Amino acid sequence: MITIIAGTNRKNSYSLKVANYYQQQLDKKGLGSEILSLEDLPDNFIVSDLYGARSEAFQPIQNRITATTKFIFIIPEYNGSFPGVLKILIDGCLFPDSFVGKKAALVGISSGKYGNIRGVEHFTGICHYLQLHILPIRIHIPYIKQEINDDITFHKEDTLKFTDQQIEAFIRF
Repeated sequence: MITIIAGTNRKNSYSLKVANYYQQQLDKKGLGSEILSLEDLPDNFIVSDLYGARSEAFQPIQNRITATTKFIFIIPEYNGSFPGVLKILIDGCLFPDSFVGKKAALVGISSGKYGNIRGVEHFTGICHYLQLHILPIRIHIPYIKQEINDDITFHKEDTLKFTDQQIEAFIRF
């Protein structure tokens, strides 16, 4: 199973729009996927599901993570890195069942000009610790607010080219 994680709990985020784009592209290639938006985390997640505790509200998310063999992480830039809620998700998931030996593609997005290069690097370090295998083609999409249309498509030729390359490599990965 492929799970696309929209890496923020912000409502109506660009991360979720990009996750929807990736899901559409995988569907066109005949691969099903599911989106996990961090908007869907339980409201009391930080209290109820860390340090060995598990709530009924989080258990379906844990089950989905455990069943996933390949992840696509859409990682927005927050304060020069990635959102804390994404790290809390990682911390709340069972180890090693959730991530060890599985595969992932990383997509950085930002409203600025670097496409969250630093945040993707920070997250890569965590993935390595978790023994999560990372696709070498990592995408960084800058100026996301100008890049993606309301109909959830990219309009810049190079972004279309690079996302398609990443998706093709991810399928073979």
